[in-house]
Parts: sequence; C-alpha cells; structure tokens
Amino acid sequence: MTNMQLFHDVSQDCSRNTTEKYSTSFFSSIKLLGKSLRQPIFNIYGFVRFADEIVDTFHEYDKEILLKEFKEATYQAIERKISLNPIINSFQITVNQYGIDISLVEAFLHSMELDLGKQQYDAKKYEEYIYGSAEVVGLMCLYVFCNGDKLLYEELKPGARSLGSAFQKVNFLRDLKADYMCLDRLYFPGCDFRNFTETDKRNIELDIQNDFDKAYSSIIKLPLQARFGVYVAYKYYLSLFYKIKSLQPQRILQERIRIPDYNKFYIVAKAGIRSQFNLL
Repeated sequence: MTNMQLFHDVSQDCSRNTTEKYSTSFFSSIKLLGKSLRQPIFNIYGFVRFADEIVDTFHEYDKEILLKEFKEATYQAIERKISLNPIINSFQITVNQYGIDISLVEAFLHSMELDLGKQQYDAKKYEEYIYGSAEVVGLMCLYVFCNGDKLLYEELKPGARSLGSAFQKVNFLRDLKADYMCLDRLYFPGCDFRNFTETDKRNIELDIQNDFDKAYSSIIKLPLQARFGVYVAYKYYLSLFYKIKSLQPQRILQERIRIPDYNKFYIVAKAGIRSQFNLL
C-alpha cells in the first residue's frame, strides 16, 4: 500500500467512524448495502453530518466563518482531488469517483447557509430548503447506487428525491422541540407552533405519506446491492413516522420521538424475510 492510499484510507475511516458515532440507525442500514457501496455512502454521510454540525451545534463559534471555510475547502478538494481535512477528502473521493454533479453539492451547502439565520419558511423557500438539505443527498447516493448507469439514474431520480424529502420531513416532526425552542427555526410553512393543531399535523403527515409512496416505487427498482439497505432505512423511517402519527400534536412538541432498539431489530428481520422471498 502506498502512503497516498494509506492517507485516503485513513480519511475514509474517519467518515465511517463519524457515521457510526452520530447515527447508529444509518450506520446499520449502510452496513446492509453491498460491500462496494458502503464506504462511498459513509463518505457522503460524514460530509453532510459535519456541515450540519456547523450550523446546529457550534454555537460558541462564528458559524458563518466556519461554514464559509468548509465550503471553500470542499470546492478546492473536489478540483484538486485532495484535502488535509479527512472528512472533505473522503467526500471528494466519492464525488470524483462517481462523477456526482457539483450542483448537488452547491444546493446542499446553500441550504446549510439558510440555517445560519432565523428562518420562517414560506412554501417556496421550504421546497428550496428540502431540495438542498435532503433531496440532493438522496441523489448523491443514487449516483453511487447506479454506478454510471445514467438511464437508471434518471428513472430512479424522482423516487430518490422523494425518499430524501420524506426522511427530512420526519426529522422535522421528530425534532420540533429542538428546532423551535432551541434553534428558533420554523420549517413547516403556515404553522404556528404556539398553537400547533391536529389539522396542521395531519396536513404535514399527508405530504410525508405522499413522499413515502413515491419513494417505494423506485426502491424496488434499485440495483440488488443497494436495495435491501435502502429498504431497511425506508422501513425504519416509516415506522418512526407511524409512531409520530399516533401521537397528539403537543406530545411531539414536548419530546423527541424514538424507535426502540428491539423494534429496529424486528424491522431488519422482517425486511430480511421479505427480501429472501423476493417480496420487496
């Protein structure tokens, strides 16, 4: 192994460890992908996780400067094919290996910039944010799953966007308390969370269910190496969504809703049986 390859391997180990530490659910789902797909998806997750941490967590620092530097370093790394930041270096490896459209990276970083300020979204701005923060992440992953098959990418593109959208909107519902009370963010347009009604919640849920429905038709057409892992992530978020649907509006404003570990194991086991009998 050359020293250059050792450096790239160490960088990618950092992205893998970041995924494992920050999200056991995503880490477990990625481990269910075909072996060749796992590291590129870890690299994408590590990048978006660090960008998200800048705007959500580093309150004692100048987040605007940190994000600006992170953004500049990302573009330089993609062009140069090297970065001394291991997370950015592992991301550029995946971007360059799979030819990921730079406009997806730009849209993602733009949405992170929106999170720097107090935001109350109208319908147009909400769609823009969802696209940049979530849908493009699904599209980056789809580049990896399709591995150069442009026709398949175009066919599955709408479903990948819908799945990313569904995941993000479920996260918004799950994290209402933290986003509204701690970060002063109001993502859902037209909602007053001082008076969050059952009607408000139902309208949001109908929109999310529509995203899930659209996503499923693409999941079952994914290449075999990608299908099972993506399906498990889909089923996990669908279970979280159904749990949120069963609760009163004030409950989700008071606590962060979770799926117990034993339910996660059940989801994987049931998905495994369906996959074995080709029932996905």
